[in-house]
Amino acid sequence: MSQWYEEWFNTEEYLNVYRHRNEIDAQKLIDLILQNISLPENSNVLDMACGAGRHSISLAQKGFKVTAVDLSENLLAVARSTAKDFGLKIEFIRTDLRKFSSEKRFKLALNLFTSIGYFNDDKENNKIFEIVFFHLSAGGFFALDYLNKNFIEKNLIPQSEDEIENGKIIQKRSIEGNRVVKKITIQRNGSIKHYMESVRMFHINELLETLERTGFKKLKLFGDFYGNNFDIENSPRIILILQK
Repeated sequence: MSQWYEEWFNTEEYLNVYRHRNEIDAQKLIDLILQNISLPENSNVLDMACGAGRHSISLAQKGFKVTAVDLSENLLAVARSTAKDFGLKIEFIRTDLRKFSSEKRFKLALNLFTSIGYFNDDKENNKIFEIVFFHLSAGGFFALDYLNKNFIEKNLIPQSEDEIENGKIIQKRSIEGNRVVKKITIQRNGSIKHYMESVRMFHINELLETLERTGFKKLKLFGDFYGNNFDIENSPRIILILQK
């Protein structure tokens, strides 16, 4: 039986739900990361859970040698097509992040747009950090962008509806234990499809303890793509820059 992320991320509807995540947002986050680290020209960069490739493409346009990893063949196809349109050479790899292995070592690794926490067992979630740490060169950087548990608990929108061409998207959100769950219904052209997301919420201290135990050192902590200071109650994101 497939997991929710295997099915959902491989649908065309996924890009409809998250179409508001555009290249401008991606560029803001990449600029924030690069402004706060020292990354030599032509460095090897690893994008773990690259999705449709927004961040990978931004980095490749800046001259970095990008390896981009994702499980969704559909999202990778979009990323490959966009990279080809821009004339960019990016190594795209389809695999589960927990199984990624490469002989390359990277100066920067990314895990952006809440791309861990899918698994019920925290050992599986933490395995991704261990794999990133192993593949970084000495002194390499790791940028993590994650949801802020405290902000979600205070600001969760139980239901929203969004009009799309020939239909609408209905999203119902709830907190179940330490997870935020989203049930997605897409009505279009007389058909109804149902999907879900279930993501582990980590308190910032819990996340930092896990990363430090893995071997990372915290360099910077921001609360949004604009580089504002992190506020545990009011920041929508946890954006960490760490170093091996």
